[in-house]
Amino acid sequence: MSIIEVAGLGKRYGKRWALQDCSLSIPAGHVVALVGPNGAGKTTLLHCAIGLVEPSTGHATVLDGLVAGSPQALDRVAFVAQDAPLYKYLSVTHMIELTRNLNRSFDTKLIRQRLDGLGIGLDQKVGKLSGGQQAQLALALALARHPELLVLDEPLARLDPLARYEFMGVVMTAVAEEGLSVVLSSHVVSELERVANYLIVLNSGRVQIASEIDELMQSHWLLTGPADEVDEMSRVFPVVETYRGDRQARLLVRSFDTSNIGPNWEATAVTLEELILAYLRDPESSSISEAMGDGHPSIRGVSA
Repeated sequence: MSIIEVAGLGKRYGKRWALQDCSLSIPAGHVVALVGPNGAGKTTLLHCAIGLVEPSTGHATVLDGLVAGSPQALDRVAFVAQDAPLYKYLSVTHMIELTRNLNRSFDTKLIRQRLDGLGIGLDQKVGKLSGGQQAQLALALALARHPELLVLDEPLARLDPLARYEFMGVVMTAVAEEGLSVVLSSHVVSELERVANYLIVLNSGRVQIASEIDELMQSHWLLTGPADEVDEMSRVFPVVETYRGDRQARLLVRSFDTSNIGPNWEATAVTLEELILAYLRDPESSSISEAMGDGHPSIRGVSA
């Protein structure tokens, strides 16, 4: 089952395309990290997927074929934005009651238990809560609907490290206990490495990466060796990025097998952050097999 599937998705604002020809299918049962620079189209993609934005081209479905934004989809999808839509002048209790009245399915007992465990009093004014507590309240309201898909758009951006850790702890507990799928848009790569098992990279409105993280880590390597052999190595491996010094060079390559690198080269594992940044620095590179065709991605050179 796919939790989000988009085909030929595009969204134009005036003369600017926020997304163009975006196609992907995200399998269920994953915690998906959605990464990209500002303006890459991450929020637009999420808004199209949950029905908040009407695409200019293409279409989006969720949970194995439900039309994005349809009543059937809304009952099974929960969304938490960066600026949590909370009414700051209401008490926590009134915020719970308001949310319950706006949803056909809502577990009041569950949210009260979650908030009690977090030390958030029901009589407190929402506006008096800390940023971390407000984020936790928004998350608890979303989880009280028992969604099958939880979509989080930059929920960690304004939180301190402890609040981020606690927020993601609640998310991962819900994943373990209820088996929901999560799509998380974030710039905090260190958090993504800890919780995500599927990665999507958007760049300039297009999909560069859409894959399980374990597969990405197994199929990308850092090769270090003589600078004068870079051209030879680029004929052997698809090169995502190269750093060339006077004598030494370092190449990030896409390959499952590095046994034929030769005696002058050394292969080491790549980190998720190194991999993401390499692709973001070159919007033309892609790890998607269909995008590579029969050739190799072009080398992006960086002088040391």
